[in-house]
Amino acid sequence: MNLEQLQSIRRDLHQIPELGFQEKKTQQYLLEYLHRINNENMEIQTWKTGVLVKIKGKNAEETIAYRADIDALPITEETNYSFESQHKGKMHACGHDFHMTIALGALTRIAENPPRNNVVFIFQPAEENPGGALPMLQSEELKAWWPDRIFALHIAPEYPVGTIASRSGLLFANTSELFMDFKGKGGHAAYPHTAKDMVLAASSFNVQAQHIVARTVDPLDSAVLTVGKMTAGFVQNGIAENARLEGTMRAFKAETMSGMKQNVEGLAKAIELAYECTVSIDYGSNYYQVFNHEQFMEPFQQIVEKRGFNYVECPPAMTGEDFGYMLRDIPGFMFWLGVDSPYGLHHSQLQPKEEALEVGVQVVESTIREL
Repeated sequence: MNLEQLQSIRRDLHQIPELGFQEKKTQQYLLEYLHRINNENMEIQTWKTGVLVKIKGKNAEETIAYRADIDALPITEETNYSFESQHKGKMHACGHDFHMTIALGALTRIAENPPRNNVVFIFQPAEENPGGALPMLQSEELKAWWPDRIFALHIAPEYPVGTIASRSGLLFANTSELFMDFKGKGGHAAYPHTAKDMVLAASSFNVQAQHIVARTVDPLDSAVLTVGKMTAGFVQNGIAENARLEGTMRAFKAETMSGMKQNVEGLAKAIELAYECTVSIDYGSNYYQVFNHEQFMEPFQQIVEKRGFNYVECPPAMTGEDFGYMLRDIPGFMFWLGVDSPYGLHHSQLQPKEEALEVGVQVVESTIREL
């Protein structure tokens, strides 16, 4: 499969972005492509809006899996591509169109000439939200084709095409969403003493929450607590009865995340007492850390460099990825694929260079055959 063919697939997929567990057109596209291959070595299963493909090895003793996520983000595209999103307000702004294309490219080559061991390609829905990896791990479909090892990639706008970046140990952080609802008593702005103001309550929480990382997390550890959205009230001369905060928490250590949640809950109780209100907390989607198993990293580096690509050891990132759940249960690793875009992940103008598609296919195929 050449670059022109890979570009065609990527551009088709780029035009039909769909949110988590809504990827019906995407699933249909994947299935139609797979049925065109019509290879006797290949079996296909579906799980919700995802797809699993097994290719029988020539003399299989174990199974290696490769995972590609398939969902998009609720972002309005601003790339001016001739093949931009046809779904208003949705965009492949995290590179999952690249991930799927690379998987299909590698799968096509593997199906034509199977390796010694079995291979399972996992097209996983809902990585962005609410998280498809954990329920997929629990599915009968994946259990039937349970792999002995697994790997995945993620595009990296900050690295040039031809660069592969990864590291042994922690690659991505533990993450948790944070949704908080404050309920007090509304009233007229002229009579504040008769009301319980949730603008004040929520604002006070937000300010004090910044002390959680600053004063309860070891300075040699790393953590983030960010409130990115706050809504309250309806009119300028009324006292808000309700307020809502939406944010994210991230930490390199699972125990640090647990401690942060305890502090959030403790602070919420203090706010309830201080402002005579009720506070409810929803942690939304929680993603487990992406931790690369050491035994794979040196052999993987050798595979990359043997193909003439540049391998660099990268620092850990506060990025969240639900592939961490798969690595918790199955030995393996994840790596960054350089795509050289001036705009970053989740940006409405993300424009990864398509030359990276060939790099990704070569690295994935070689890893399946040689690791």
